This record gives sequence, C-alpha cells and structure tokens, in this order.
Amino acid sequence: MKLPTNRARPAAPAYHNTASSLLSGAGVRVTGARLNVLSELLASQRALSHLEVQDALPEMDRVTLYRALDCLTDAGLAHKISGDDRVFRYSTGSETAGSKEHPAQHQHGHFKCTRCARVFCLDDAKQPVGLRDQLQASLQTSLGRGFQSHDIELTIKGWCADCAK
Repeated sequence: MKLPTNRARPAAPAYHNTASSLLSGAGVRVTGARLNVLSELLASQRALSHLEVQDALPEMDRVTLYRALDCLTDAGLAHKISGDDRVFRYSTGSETAGSKEHPAQHQHGHFKCTRCARVFCLDDAKQPVGLRDQLQASLQTSLGRGFQSHDIELTIKGWCADCAK
C-alpha cells in the first residue's frame, strides 16, 4: 500500500534541458542533484528557501541540497538572498554565469512580502537601463571618487498580490 505524500510538483522536464545547458556552459559538472535543484529554481517564479527546495525535492538529503545550492551560487547560476528574517533564499534571477575568479554580479532588486515572507526577483529586463549607472553615480557623489560597487542589494517591501487581497 502506497501512502500519500505531500510532494510538490517536480520541475518540468523542459527545465532539465535548460539547467543542463547552463551547468555545462558554466563549466560545472552536471550531476543529478545540481540538475534537479537548478531546474527547481528555474521553474519557480520567486526565490526559494532551502526548506522550500527540500520540500520540492524530498528524495534529496539536506547536505546534498546545501552542496548543490553552494555550487550553483559559486558558479553564478543562482544567487543567495539574505533576508531580514535570517533565512537565505535562492534564485536564478537573470544573471549570466560567472566563474570562481569573476563571479556573476547580482545586481537587481527584490520584492519581499511582509505578510507571507516570499521573495520575488525584479526582472532586469524591465528595469531602467541606467539604474546601475545611476546608483554608481549616486555612490560616487555621496562618498567621492574611487568608490566602486560590486554588488547592489535593493529590496522593496510590501504585500504580494495574494496577501493584498
């Protein structure tokens, strides 16, 4: 007799092809764990906590999941978002892959719902083209020449569409 499970839906097979291409393109060995975790992040419309990824992939042990997330983050295929609730969330965002010597820069904004704590990445393609340049200019105007940003963390807080109803 098979007991019912609370398994989340597996990532769509279409994401496995994309994930495999991204892993190979970043020079990262394609393993089942990395492929499944990256596929799950690609399939998600928002940033996921370790626990949410674990719930979606219950067959994967906790340590393997942490290692896969660290590998994806180090390769620039995902980024780690630190929340004020002390929970890290992971997303593929829209960065391109980097390398250990020159990691991809995580320079886009996030929206955090203060009711349900979900975090959504703001799409770089929809942000004003000069936003990074404006922020860099503001940095140099405020602090003086010579200051150079390498990472921008911008979080807008409010209520998501579900919580605002």
